[in-house]
Amino acid sequence: MEFIENVIGVLPKLIKAVPVVAQLALGAMVIALVLGLLVALARLSSSRILRGIAVVYVEVLRGTPLLVQLVYIYFVLPVVGVQLDPIAAGIIALGLNYAAYLSEVYRSSILAIDGGQTEAALSLGYTPTKALWRIVIPQSFKVALGPIGNYFIAMVKDTALTSVIAVSEILKTANTLNSQTFQTVEIYTAAAVLYLALSLPLSRLVIVLEKKVRSRA
Repeated sequence: MEFIENVIGVLPKLIKAVPVVAQLALGAMVIALVLGLLVALARLSSSRILRGIAVVYVEVLRGTPLLVQLVYIYFVLPVVGVQLDPIAAGIIALGLNYAAYLSEVYRSSILAIDGGQTEAALSLGYTPTKALWRIVIPQSFKVALGPIGNYFIAMVKDTALTSVIAVSEILKTANTLNSQTFQTVEIYTAAAVLYLALSLPLSRLVIVLEKKVRSRA
């Protein structure tokens, strides 16, 4: 009973860090959504140069640990004159990393759209670019919604990695509390519970959105 009371007692202090988690996840997701789409289009481009750049980007960002990317952006970039505060560095690192993964989601969802729809649009006088943006991409978003939602949930949990660059999110706050009180089990249990409390509703929301999209299809 005392253990549960201690966990509950810690939660309010950890909850104060939730806005930082939201700032990190939402900011990074905007970058990932926009950049991921651009990278996907580059990979589908007829230009070998654009395809090559996109492939290198995806392979490098997916082939190196997110933690290393965080540390590199925060500690190495200042050496060449690019100074970022911890939250900005966290948003950029998470956004760049997840853009590589979302680009593959976008690419596969675009390729999943029946080519006959593009041909029909062209026959109606659409240019290839106009057909892509008005016909193909809007439909591909419906296909990609589930994976995008799942990646966002993963991103919320990955914000814990920003604790290594001094971002005061949930895990960093837990580390600070642990150093002050030494209630190690209670504090980290509370942190785990809080991450779970954030993730489960998001998972449910993704399922609901997918069902709504399918019902309108």
